[in-house]
Amino acid sequence: MIPRLLEKYRKEITPQMMQAFSLKNSLAVPYLEKIVVNMGVGEGLEDIKILEKAMDELAVITGQKPILRRSKKAIANFKIRQGSPVGCKVTLRRKMMYEFMDRLINVTMPRIRDFRGVSAESFDEAGNYTLGFSEQTIFPEIDYDKISRMQGMDITFVIKRAKSKEQAKELLRLFGMPFEVKA
Repeated sequence: MIPRLLEKYRKEITPQMMQAFSLKNSLAVPYLEKIVVNMGVGEGLEDIKILEKAMDELAVITGQKPILRRSKKAIANFKIRQGSPVGCKVTLRRKMMYEFMDRLINVTMPRIRDFRGVSAESFDEAGNYTLGFSEQTIFPEIDYDKISRMQGMDITFVIKRAKSKEQAKELLRLFGMPFEVKA
């Protein structure tokens, strides 16, 4: 079964992007390569159970088992040793990526209290977009009663073939990403 957003990309978004940016070939249209969901769990240094709980919650949210991330170098000010577990991440591709994006845009974001849209300024030079959430309870998959502590996360949309930030922003807008409107 083809995900709804993938079908929308092929039938609606590609022709609109070709017309808007006067692209001659459909293979020149920017596309979403992967979505990376990252949780930094600094408290995992003292208690490994906190990190395991965060990994379980991330697996429920994304539908895929996360990998453990370890520190690359020692940082004395934060009492981190090299190789210490500091977080977890999931890389979503293909069908899982489109299904997650569909749930994020159409189910999760409308649940956020006083939501006015996401910032349009979070693009990097390569056209990738990063979005941050301060708590995991906005996802409907998470049972609020079973939460031991609030945990934030970063979601990065990796976009390929975008020649500018405007192309990447237009791609996400056509997917349905609710960007905030400046008044």
